Amino acid sequence: MKLSSTLRVLALASTLGIVFPAAQAQDAWPSKPITFVIPYAAGGFADTRMRLIARELADELGATIVVENKAGAGGVIGTAHIAKAKPDGYTIGSGHLAPLAVNPTLVPKTVSYNVKTDLTPIVLVEEAPLILNVNNSLPVKTVRDLIELAKKDPDSITFGSSGVGGAHHLSGELFAHEAGVKMSHVPYKGGAPAATDLMAGHISMMFEMGYAAMPAIESGKVHPLAVTSAQRLALLPDVPTLAESGLPGFESYNWQGIIAPAGIPAEVVAKLNEATNRVLKKPEVVKAFDATGGQVGGGTPEDFAKFIDSETRKWAEVIKTANISAD
Repeated sequence: MKLSSTLRVLALASTLGIVFPAAQAQDAWPSKPITFVIPYAAGGFADTRMRLIARELADELGATIVVENKAGAGGVIGTAHIAKAKPDGYTIGSGHLAPLAVNPTLVPKTVSYNVKTDLTPIVLVEEAPLILNVNNSLPVKTVRDLIELAKKDPDSITFGSSGVGGAHHLSGELFAHEAGVKMSHVPYKGGAPAATDLMAGHISMMFEMGYAAMPAIESGKVHPLAVTSAQRLALLPDVPTLAESGLPGFESYNWQGIIAPAGIPAEVVAKLNEATNRVLKKPEVVKAFDATGGQVGGGTPEDFAKFIDSETRKWAEVIKTANISAD
């Protein structure tokens, strides 16, 4: 009996010990460089943090990981790039609060992806709480003092942020709602100019990230009243949480994790999740997070998916209640 040409090729390959790429693709992952997309500009906190994770992840996987920054539109451009990539495990990236849980509600017309159907959550990497700082001329020592002042003189309290819809802004709006006070939001083009005006006394208060706030706190240029985490920070053990300060259940984080396109093989998702969880337990990684007040994430892909959904609902309610508009 004559063999077809295809069978003859397969028979020859078997004799020579050749394994075709299609047959080994899944077992061999990763067999080529992985592109890791960060949807923010190089040099910022999100970039430096996720480059650390990408570097450690490359070691865990025994792979080459190439980081690409695709900034713009509040993280939407880079996130959309990840969503549209081929779901083979060779394009992954970082997923953040704004593009995953805020912008779909705040600026839906600019978001070209559906978080639930176009993306695969891999793992939560970090929850970074914020610090409520006030300028030194404000006559308050506690959160309760601040609330009483805001109720007594509603026009006296201003809070700065890095821009509409960011963690600084949303934390301020959540605080105003939970405390039952009115405050005036002053958006800036970035956190640095807002922090400068806070130190100068031009704005009353600001929710700041730990890495940005600590130098001013340590030099006595601003006064910390509370932190937005569920537990006190090791960096500021004497500063209470907002929950301790009279706002039960108050939590707010600027978080980030790892995401991939929808349809990525389950085996690759599992390998990425397991490797990242190992990375997050490394002493040098934990130390880097602790130094900025960050909290190490971890968990399963399902955990991260539930977290994103919870954050989306939470901030959608804040956006609605505060009537926040990006226009």
